[in-house]
Amino acid sequence: MAVFVALGAFLMTLFGGWAAQRVTDRRHLVLGLAGGLMLGVAGLDLLPEALAVAGQEVFGVPQAMLLFVGGFLLAHGVERLLAGRQAAHGAYNGGRHAHDHRAPQVGMTAAAAMVLHSLMDGIAIGAAFQAGGEMGLTVALAVITHDFADGFNTYTVTSLYGNERRKALAMLFAAALAPVVGAASTLLFTMPPEVLGSYLGFFGGALLYLAAAEILPEAHHAHPARSTLLCTVSGVAFIWLVTGLVE
Repeated sequence: MAVFVALGAFLMTLFGGWAAQRVTDRRHLVLGLAGGLMLGVAGLDLLPEALAVAGQEVFGVPQAMLLFVGGFLLAHGVERLLAGRQAAHGAYNGGRHAHDHRAPQVGMTAAAAMVLHSLMDGIAIGAAFQAGGEMGLTVALAVITHDFADGFNTYTVTSLYGNERRKALAMLFAAALAPVVGAASTLLFTMPPEVLGSYLGFFGGALLYLAAAEILPEAHHAHPARSTLLCTVSGVAFIWLVTGLVE
């Protein structure tokens, strides 16, 4: 049952990637929406769930929050290592945007993290079905609805850093397949909730960095329009709506 339900996540992820490709002529709006979706997933979905299941304190701070900050710092460190100072500050060179000079490895690393997140989504579905059918369906609905954002963001963040379209499509397909693989893997083991919660906190921090330090500045740099801001707010609102509906 868990694997069958995960097929819905597979299709929704592909649909999100397809949507990202179809609106390339409005790139600033795509990036604004992607940034809002990533911000919403990190702050309204991943972090609350992480605190709920991995909220024990470590030296006065919830473990999930420590991992959240750790994920943010790791993403920052990887971006600094691979992209360099010029790319991080969004400089222009010869009339071209800075993303043309960013290391494609940054986009591939970010996309790989999205694939890992999708794998954990599938594991979450399987683990929830281990706890009961009703719990499994609730978690599955949450995963399937926000996997549109995962597909959208995976394709966007891969192509943003100058990777070829075939690589962006490959990462999109990997992100779509990952929930099915994750759900199937739970037939072999039981996932401790604390481990899942810790991962969600860590990934949420990395996702927040990508949204706040990379995607949104790029979206608003050349097109500081109210429509771009509206797309960002709409992305956050969409994740809030999805989160509220599945609670």
